[in-house]
Amino acid sequence: MPDTTIYKTFETELRVRPDDIDMFKHVHNSKYLDYVLAARYDQMDQCYGMSMEKFMERSYGWVVKAVHINYKRALTLGDYFKVRTSIDSIDERGCRVKFALTNKANDKICCDGWFDFVMIDMESGRGVKIPDDILQHYNMLVEEVGVTPCA
Repeated sequence: MPDTTIYKTFETELRVRPDDIDMFKHVHNSKYLDYVLAARYDQMDQCYGMSMEKFMERSYGWVVKAVHINYKRALTLGDYFKVRTSIDSIDERGCRVKFALTNKANDKICCDGWFDFVMIDMESGRGVKIPDDILQHYNMLVEEVGVTPCA
């Protein structure tokens, strides 16, 4: 049976920097993935209360198994934008995180998609089951209506 839990959505605001721009004068496609990963790094600590460093202290890490992105509108130099993420589903070995980047000036979606992450043992590099205490921690982050700013 599919996971029907709705997890909280967190939001981080970022700005396009000069080194993000490609020869077509908009953000290079690979940067959008960097934006999501940067937002998630901050959100893990500030919003989830479980930083990447805490995982690493326990010799765990999250690696990307698959990613899907739909490009809709370009971001350009100086644009402020919001990165919204939430867990879409979680099982004993990993999770799917969905995301959307929205231009702050017009509130239009620039891109959306998802990442599939797998938990690994950093010593062996192999996938492992997510410990029960971590699953319980994430399951406490069930949706409250709206988006929670993460600052």
